[in-house]
Amino acid sequence: MNPLEYDAVTGWDDDATAEAYAAFARAHPMYSASSRDLAARAGLAYSRGIVDLCGGTGTTAEAILALASPDATVISLDSSAAMQRIGRSLLSDPRLTWVNASAEELADHVPARSVDAVVCNSALWKTDVSAVVAAVRRVLRPGGRFVFNIGGAFAGVTHPDAQIPPPGPSLSGLIEQIAARDYGVVPPTAAVPAKLPLSVVTGMLADAGLHVVAAEVTGQRTTIAERAAWLSIPVFAHPEGALSYEQKMAILAEATVQTEPDNFTITTWLVIVAELLEAV
Repeated sequence: MNPLEYDAVTGWDDDATAEAYAAFARAHPMYSASSRDLAARAGLAYSRGIVDLCGGTGTTAEAILALASPDATVISLDSSAAMQRIGRSLLSDPRLTWVNASAEELADHVPARSVDAVVCNSALWKTDVSAVVAAVRRVLRPGGRFVFNIGGAFAGVTHPDAQIPPPGPSLSGLIEQIAARDYGVVPPTAAVPAKLPLSVVTGMLADAGLHVVAAEVTGQRTTIAERAAWLSIPVFAHPEGALSYEQKMAILAEATVQTEPDNFTITTWLVIVAELLEAV
């Protein structure tokens, strides 16, 4: 396998990745729990039009449909045909339509001012954020909500519980040690600046006429077993770089046996709820 095929930004339109992601989402709570959290914040009970942005295999769409009214329409939009093929096979609801397009192209596929809520789970930082915000603004009705989360590292935030050292060895640390020992892969030492801190996101939203009504740093408990399963999804396999997927899986297997599967870490999210101002 070419390691460049599995990139966490561009590598989603791949059958192996789509199948692994869907299996993970069914077996573990990471994405279903965060989807339910976002859907609950979106005020969906009276929403007529709802978009699941970067919807993948439909985990967030399922959470939206559970709260949406019987006469609501839900669009799940994603650029990966492979992810949507699996989503269609797993989720069938007459209220749901699948659209294969990038998040930046949202306004090309959804009529202007036709949507009451746009929900985006675990994906916004992989897009051209300013272009996506502009597209969301065009499709939202006045008073409509844009609800999304940003991974803690990308937002530059850490939940207080995540600052407590976890019990036992770190899975990520073990992966780095084995990769350095066996393959000479040197882990990065320079700190990576936050791509989307709240101040930057708030500015982008404000430029589009969207006002932040809530911003919260949340912590999600993730067991080592769940983390290891997540790292087996091709686009997330570590260490990043030129090793093959098979080599990364061998490293992961060796690291995992040195951990306790029920030990846990805290995954941090910055959750934002924005509304389109009535006067816009």
